[in-house]
Amino acid sequence: MTGSVVATAFETLERSARERVQALRGRKIRITVQVGHCSRSVGTTQVADALAASLPDTAYLAIAGCDGACFDAPQVLVTGLSGRSRRYARVTPESAGRIVDELSGNAPSGEDSDSSFFSGQRRITLDGCGRLAATDIDEYLVHGGYAGLARALRMTPEEVIDEVKASGLRGRGGAYFPASAKWESARATGRTPRYLVVNAEEGEPGIFKDRHLMEGITHRVLEGMVVAAYASGAEKAFLYINVEPDLSSQRMREAIDQANRHGILGSDILGSGFGLEVEIRRGAGGYICGEETTLLNTIEGYRREPRLRPPFPTESGLWARPTVINNPETLAAVAYIMANGAEEFARIGTANDKGTKIVSISGSVRRPGIVEVSMGTTLRHIVADLGQGPLPGHDLIALAVGGPSSGVLPPSMLDTPIRGGLLHESGVMLGAGGVIVLDDRIGIPEVIRKLAAYNAAESCGKCTPCREGTPRMVEALDRLSTDQAPDADLDDLRYLVQIVGPASLCGLGQAAGNPITSALHFFGDEFFVQAGVL
Repeated sequence: MTGSVVATAFETLERSARERVQALRGRKIRITVQVGHCSRSVGTTQVADALAASLPDTAYLAIAGCDGACFDAPQVLVTGLSGRSRRYARVTPESAGRIVDELSGNAPSGEDSDSSFFSGQRRITLDGCGRLAATDIDEYLVHGGYAGLARALRMTPEEVIDEVKASGLRGRGGAYFPASAKWESARATGRTPRYLVVNAEEGEPGIFKDRHLMEGITHRVLEGMVVAAYASGAEKAFLYINVEPDLSSQRMREAIDQANRHGILGSDILGSGFGLEVEIRRGAGGYICGEETTLLNTIEGYRREPRLRPPFPTESGLWARPTVINNPETLAAVAYIMANGAEEFARIGTANDKGTKIVSISGSVRRPGIVEVSMGTTLRHIVADLGQGPLPGHDLIALAVGGPSSGVLPPSMLDTPIRGGLLHESGVMLGAGGVIVLDDRIGIPEVIRKLAAYNAAESCGKCTPCREGTPRMVEALDRLSTDQAPDADLDDLRYLVQIVGPASLCGLGQAAGNPITSALHFFGDEFFVQAGVL
């Protein structure tokens, strides 16, 4: 009986949304301005204001998030009555007036200008990002949103867990642990209350994909949250957002309010009898807050430092209750899986790594932004094809992959396929999915020193190996940069790397030596010639 109630409630909600969207559009041209945390820095807000002040009655304005083509911001999409769109890149408040002048009652002139940047991707979690209004639940519903949730609520929690298990989805926060295993483990405790925590801390340099999801396709993240909570039996969820991205927090708050008003959140979601309350918490500041037990400590009001494990959060997490911790990208994939089926997701990617991955591209690259590609895609496709390679007049010397807990790869490793876990035994891993392109204007020793210094500064100080060892790594690197560096300093550096990792309490200290080991492996004598040792 519950299944039919859910189906009826969802059909009613979807029909009402469609009627409201049609009434809004009428016979009007849609002007979509992509306003994101990144694009605001280059004047997108001013572009939106200029358009809003001059639009004719035949057009209406929508605010979306950034579609990932950050290099083209500010971006404006003009969609005519036929549904065809024209994309305007690098718009200024002055050129916005010319867009208004071109508007008429017909489709915009010109072809849709989506470039190879988009055609070379496989977008499922980012689908609609940059086109749909960022926080409009009606638009999300009309484009298939919350269909996955409606399907999940017509299944048992165990069936939902089995569906996600069959998809092969592994977490996208960096550890790549099977998402369904966490839900199953928390549910198996039989203890209540249970909690869901969404780890949107994303504090590492060069990684900004979760921010794009929360700014651009808010309801897909929220849909995945409700499915995960239903499957694991959580009745309270905390969305833990980094202290800096205010726009992410603002838009997720709007989405939560809308979901409460439309019965997607609350005590009886779509008449299913299942209820969920969602609360936003802001990060306490610091890279270490992305470590899941540190995150739990800060929610409870304690110092930002990790806990000993076991017990694991699924057994004893928030307030010693079973707690599932998932990443926004993981949850966005869950929404896709429940709407399209496990087999559809499992067809994407490789035998061991299913689905897609969002990768942040930055540094010395022609087209910085975020891309979504199938697992198994090579770094060459991401950097050379989608990112268009290093800036003009400069040569690629290395890629810093996966943040400061990972390492650097030389150009000879561009054909490495992305996958969960290690990309190379020297310590380079995909992590949360960031690629910083380094060109010939910077030396490898300088890069490694910056990464090592970042880890030392971000250490919480709880365990002695990390607190004392990471600054010593930086000091050893500094000595190696002088002409008087003795061979003993190199031995000390290698010794520190070998000791700090295994002896540290959490992932920060355990991976702090990876940039150094990868540089030693790939750059060898070159590294130390540049540093003045050889």
